[in-house]
Amino acid sequence: MLNIIVISGSLRAASTNSALVAALARNEPPGCRVTVYGRLGHLPIFNPDSEGDRTPLAASELIDSVTTADGVIVSCPEYAHGVPGGLKNALDWLVSRDAAVGKPAMLVHASPRSLFARTALAEIMRTMSFALYEDVALEIGLLGKKSPEVAAILAEAENVLAMREALSAFAEFIRSR
Repeated sequence: MLNIIVISGSLRAASTNSALVAALARNEPPGCRVTVYGRLGHLPIFNPDSEGDRTPLAASELIDSVTTADGVIVSCPEYAHGVPGGLKNALDWLVSRDAAVGKPAMLVHASPRSLFARTALAEIMRTMSFALYEDVALEIGLLGKKSPEVAAILAEAENVLAMREALSAFAEFIRSR
């Protein structure tokens, strides 16, 4: 059984990125357990002086979740042409650990307009030595939609199929490593 963790880079209650990662978890393929990491807003601001035996519990939980996962999927909004601070903070907690080294990772998108954040996030994750899977791109346009409409779009047959295919392709990438 592959263990895949999905992370939304948004803290908004009505986040389309969070809706997308939740939908991915609901559409896990056979042989995969897809779990949403939902504690991004609980992480303290990264401080290298707080590492080692002083690592805060919330940061330790993130580190353990990524370490024990077979793969990581991130869906991220774009703020001011960049990666949101909360997500960057989470990644910073992983930098000096081995959790990211060689860890298969995939980016998925809830907006076609997040091009700057996509590029920046991919660069950050490559620099951290994540093994970024880029053969299949999953983008479901949810930008500007309200919750009921988001739910309906994510339930559409072609989007369910796209999510399952992306997850299956990512699972094969993980298994091939």
